[in-house]
Amino acid sequence: MTLITFTVEGMSTPEADTMAELIADCADVPSRLTSVPVTVPTARAAAAWRVTEANAAQVTDLDEYV
Repeated sequence: MTLITFTVEGMSTPEADTMAELIADCADVPSRLTSVPVTVPTARAAAAWRVTEANAAQVTDLDEYV
């Protein structure tokens, strides 16, 4: 394994050589970053929509171009 390190603000992080090392590194998230609960907005119903005559007129001759 070749060890390549990056130094950022006094921290040294080795580069992963394999997918397994990358996954293991990503899975090791510090608890201080995961302790704040994430609030997901409540799902809402989609607004109703209708096709107007103006909308239909835009595609009247579509078959000629397809």
